[in-house]
This record gives sequence, structure tokens and C-alpha cells, in this order.
Amino acid sequence: MLIVLVFAGTWAQIDMGIWSTLDKYFRSLFVWIPFQIFLPREWNVAGGFPFPGGYALGGLLAINLLLAHALRFKLSWRKSGIFLIHFGLILLLAGELVTGLFAEESRMSIDEGETVDFAEDSREVELAIVDPSDPQKDWVVVIPESRLRRKRLIQDARLPFDLQVEEYYPNAELFESQAPPPLATTPGTGVANRGFAVALNAQARPKPVASGVDQNEIDLPVAFVSVVHQGENLGTWMAALYFALVPRFGPQDVEVAGKTYRMELRHKRIYKPYSIHLVDFKHDRYLGTDTPRNFSSLVRLHDPARSENREVLIYMNNPLRYRGETFYQASFKQGDTGTILQVVRNPGWVLPYVACTLGALGMTMHFGMHLTRFLRRNRAGL
Repeated sequence: MLIVLVFAGTWAQIDMGIWSTLDKYFRSLFVWIPFQIFLPREWNVAGGFPFPGGYALGGLLAINLLLAHALRFKLSWRKSGIFLIHFGLILLLAGELVTGLFAEESRMSIDEGETVDFAEDSREVELAIVDPSDPQKDWVVVIPESRLRRKRLIQDARLPFDLQVEEYYPNAELFESQAPPPLATTPGTGVANRGFAVALNAQARPKPVASGVDQNEIDLPVAFVSVVHQGENLGTWMAALYFALVPRFGPQDVEVAGKTYRMELRHKRIYKPYSIHLVDFKHDRYLGTDTPRNFSSLVRLHDPARSENREVLIYMNNPLRYRGETFYQASFKQGDTGTILQVVRNPGWVLPYVACTLGALGMTMHFGMHLTRFLRRNRAGL
């Protein structure tokens, strides 16, 4: 059944992102598997069948192993190798469960000379409403992607105004429209009449989400959001992740009751109790080629709460580990202007190493004992 699940999940990646497939097929109790994923897409075959998900099958396998040892296997030195192998397998299943429930993976993008105290989850977006009126700090309220998908009126005491989500595209492409956007608001449609959309004469059309086989593609969500203040619709803005990724755009201004706010659809931010300053980024190449030889980031870690203030060199196979997180050198910005660090928090990271070590030790002991007995019998026969 695990083989069938892996087979189905592999085909499903043609239409779904790898993380969506992982959550739907392998980190779930049950999954509905469409017949269509096994057939050419132009056939449009309807229907499917229910199947146990990865959590259900992994749980049943673990229960089966535990019951087998409790009811059938007798504890003895001759069976010690089998016990270690099975215990390692149970630990491997437990490690995946802990990873699926508690692991976090994000990235930290830093320009040279810049200090950053947050990482970004590239699999989720959020709509940020920023009040920049305080010269010391910004007041930020973020709306998660799950609220945007519902396409409803969003009201919250922390927001300076209400937001009506007119339309949300998990992935979209922007294009220049020949006709200018309408001057009046158009509730319930994906048409904007305020902000960058008007200045650029831009519109958006939905497209399928990036699949697991499109390694170089990312989803670029777009949300059409109307600002409502004291019952009055002040217009519709097109908030696009594309604007956040292109430096010349950034947040859009939203003026309400004589006060200017900023609106931005961006990757979900995970703020840290410490900051990292990029002192220097190096991108070494093999002599006479453009082939990368090494990336390295010299950063300064500053954590006032723990009196931490030191420089650390991060490069391939030499990550920074701090506060339960691991910072890997993942990539770099265009023009070598900055670094991109992968930030991983996984409380169960050690379990697969222990599981594989126990499994290898168990197999060595088990087959070693069989080999010893075989050699003894051969000597006795001679």
C-alpha cells in the first residue's frame, strides 16, 4: 500500500506542487486519488478512489511492529539484531511524524550591509497593512493567506479599515491591458482601480499553480482587495506578490481619512528575537569559467537577550546553528549583491540519524551471527 501511495503521489506532482503533494498524500490520514493522475490529461477522466494517507499507513506499520514484538518475538541475544532493526524503523517513522508536525523551513534574504530579523516562508503569503507614521517603528497587521482564499469581508479591531477580498488567485500572470481600469469600484471582480494597477495599466489572469516538475517556477499570487472605511468603498487595489519581489515596486500607498498606509502582498514573515547582519558575501568561481566553486556569507549575529554578538562564516557544508535553527548557504541574489540563507527548524532532525545507525548496527549483528554459525557448521563438517 505504501508503494501504491508513492506511485500515486509521484504522478500527482504533474498537477500539484511538491509541498501540496506532500501534505495531501503523505502527511494525511486519508486521500482521494483521482483516476486522472494516471492518464493523459487531455482525456478528462472523472472519478477516483479513497486510499489511506501516509500518516495512516505509517501508523499501522508502527503498530504492527510493536504488536509483533509484544506477542510473537521472544527477547533473546540471537534476536537482538532484529530488535535493533525494527526499533530503528519505528524511530524513522517517528522522525517523519515529528518533522511533518513541527518542522519549519524558510529563507532569509540579506543584502550586503543590511540587517534582518525575520525569515520568509516561500510557500505561504500574507497581506500586510503597515502604518508608518511612527518614526521609530512601523505598526503592522498581517492577514494570512487562508483568510484571503475565503474572499469575504475582513474586519478586525487592529485594522484601520475593513477589507473586502473581491478575488484571490493562488497563481497568476500580470499583463498590460489595452483599456484603462474602470473609475468606479467593481465589487466581486478581479479588476483594480487604485494603486499600481492603474499606474501600470495592469491586469491579472489566473493560471495553474506550479507543479512539482516545474523546478524553476514559483507561484505568484494576486489578491484584489477593496478598502472599506465607515461603510464607504474607497476603491479596489491589486496586491500582487510580484510587486514585493521587484525592488522598484514594493508596498502600495493607501490613503484613508487623510492618513497614508502601505499595503503589500508578500511571503509570510517569521520574526526572530535576534538579528543577522551581512558583512560580506563571496561567490567564488572556477578559474576561467562561470561555474560556481563556493558561496560564503560572513554575518554578524546579534542577540541582546543572550548577550550574543559575534561574526560567523557560513558556507557549503558549514551552517550556523543557533536557537534550535540551522542556517545553510542556499543561494545568492542577482549580481552577487546579497545572500539567501535557508533556515530550518526541525526538532526531530536527529531521529533519522539514530534510526539509520541502529538499523545498520542491527543488520551487522544479525548477519554477523548467521555468518558465524555458518562458518562453525562448515568447520564441524570438515
